[in-house]
Amino acid sequence: MNYVINKNTRIYRLWEMLPGLFAWMIILFPIWGAFLVPRLVAYFVIAFLVYWLYQSTKSSYLAIKGYFKIQQSQATNWQQLFITNHTASWPLQNAINHVIIISSYKEPVEVIEMAVGSLAAQIDCNLKKFHVIIGLEERAGQDNNQTTIDYFTKKYSATFGDLIFTIHPPNVTGEIVGKHSNEAYAAKYFKKHFIDTKKFNIDNLTLTSCDVDTIFNPKYFSALSYHFASDQNRYLKFWQSPIFWHHNIDSVPFPIRIIGTIGNVLHIANIQEPDGLFFNYSCYSSSYKLIDQAGYWDPDMIPEDWHIFLQSFFATSGKASVNPIFLPTIVDAPDGKTYFQALKNRYNQCLRHAWGAIDIAYAIEQARIHTEIPLLTRALRIFKLVETHLIWSSNWFILTLGTSLPVMLNPSFFETSFGFNLPKISNIILTICLIPLAVVIILDWKLKPPSPKKNFFGFIKNLFQWPFMPIATLTMSVLPGLHSHTRLMMGKRLEYKTTVKKAS
Repeated sequence: MNYVINKNTRIYRLWEMLPGLFAWMIILFPIWGAFLVPRLVAYFVIAFLVYWLYQSTKSSYLAIKGYFKIQQSQATNWQQLFITNHTASWPLQNAINHVIIISSYKEPVEVIEMAVGSLAAQIDCNLKKFHVIIGLEERAGQDNNQTTIDYFTKKYSATFGDLIFTIHPPNVTGEIVGKHSNEAYAAKYFKKHFIDTKKFNIDNLTLTSCDVDTIFNPKYFSALSYHFASDQNRYLKFWQSPIFWHHNIDSVPFPIRIIGTIGNVLHIANIQEPDGLFFNYSCYSSSYKLIDQAGYWDPDMIPEDWHIFLQSFFATSGKASVNPIFLPTIVDAPDGKTYFQALKNRYNQCLRHAWGAIDIAYAIEQARIHTEIPLLTRALRIFKLVETHLIWSSNWFILTLGTSLPVMLNPSFFETSFGFNLPKISNIILTICLIPLAVVIILDWKLKPPSPKKNFFGFIKNLFQWPFMPIATLTMSVLPGLHSHTRLMMGKRLEYKTTVKKAS
């Protein structure tokens, strides 16, 4: 059971403030600590650098493993594997149906076509088992929505088992505008009109959440059918593919391209975390039954991906988990009409993603109530949330300024043996960190689909952007993350803004 919690209490407000408070404490610690406890600051910085080296090395190792798993998955005939391995405990292949929700707000049909077209291009599966819901917003206007409905009805009405259009009403009490409330409305609509009417058995349904610019691998749903059927805990599972910004990555400003390149490879590593504590994100699938048990997406929580996992985790007494599918899903990197508009759009996208820190308060309160879940299991989930957001908004300051501030602000500390050697020790560790970075650059290049720019000279050209990585990570990741966490600390709520997508 997933308990409804009061988000207006003082203790809940305190939990919301934690990400911002912790971030600013860490950022400011090397400044005041340089005068009062310089040796402690130095130990803290070295410990963080060792942690960073460990995480970088682990991620590069897992990314290399993931690369080969992607090659293997792309070469697998999942339909044949289903037939070969099928047992009596599996549902029949023809019994499995896939519901896909594509949330849209004023996007042109050319952009929505990216997602719908990639569904129509699926292979080794029966498209009549696909039930595609394009979730529109009433606030987008009747003319805009009708254009979308007419276009896709004309082109795809005979392609899928069902092509459904839902119109999410505005100004619903208790709702915040965003993807989360749109897809909750769409999923509940399907439940009422297709499941409750006995047209489909919820036990044999998967539910996929995606954005309009999603391009699924042609074998994704064939693989999803296999993973869904073969997993004895199918009703407790999410399935996550690595998300790559490969569709337009060569045309966006280089700071966005740097962030995208790092993110592309880290996503492969993240879905293989040996502790199993990773979350689903962006575009993901689950059993419909699990989402129904969780009560669908919370209408007042903008960061819907991690949050729907937490809802499911607590609704199932800590049994829900995420499994990887190594078939990359391609999406657009944030873009804009101008260079600086693109940078602004990326900043706002990251600001919205970092707002996911609000999940920390939710997880703490739910963990306090759900005592049937082992304490360690609850604690590790909360730790993963805190670690992710704390590192997000503070890592840059420690890596770039943490080693220099103690000796700059306190020259007498520099005269000690420890103070004198601190920059040298730090530089050695950071230099070793360049090896995992090289792995990231090479793997991303190998994973990119063929294009006119994918040649030796293109690779060399891209190398020249990497000296600007500190600037790119500061402006396109760390500052919007800190901005978001500070807003949450100050109680200034975030308004949902869709990320601009351009058809190409």
